Amino acid sequence: MIEKRIKDFIHEHHVLTLAVSNNNIPYCANCFYIYSDEDKMLIFTSDKETRHISDTQENKNVAGSIVLETKQVGKIQGIQFNGEIIELQGDILKKSNRKYLKKYPFAILAKTSMWGIKLNYIKMTDNRLGFGKKLIWEQK
Repeated sequence: MIEKRIKDFIHEHHVLTLAVSNNNIPYCANCFYIYSDEDKMLIFTSDKETRHISDTQENKNVAGSIVLETKQVGKIQGIQFNGEIIELQGDILKKSNRKYLKKYPFAILAKTSMWGIKLNYIKMTDNRLGFGKKLIWEQK
């Protein structure tokens, strides 16, 4: 079970940095997201023709981060994650699309697909709990 502090942090933010790699060449992109607690999945939309999505067709393993921008060391918070990207379909697509459009109604104008990152590892740094304090979650 993912610790509440980690889930709360994910829910409080709205942009993730997605890191992909294809043919040993890394690339990253920033995406608006929602989080599905029940599926342990970060969900976002993107066009299949973008580099970050086309790269995942060869390598579905991705990494990324969500951070709080601050210059105050005692308030630094952020997560780094690993997971596997999938294109959403069926019931999970319908459910996720409703939630995503509720949060980002402007997304209805875009001709994109919906993607999920099935999380398997999260490391949260939270300096409010003590300098360099780490909270770790791994899918077993």
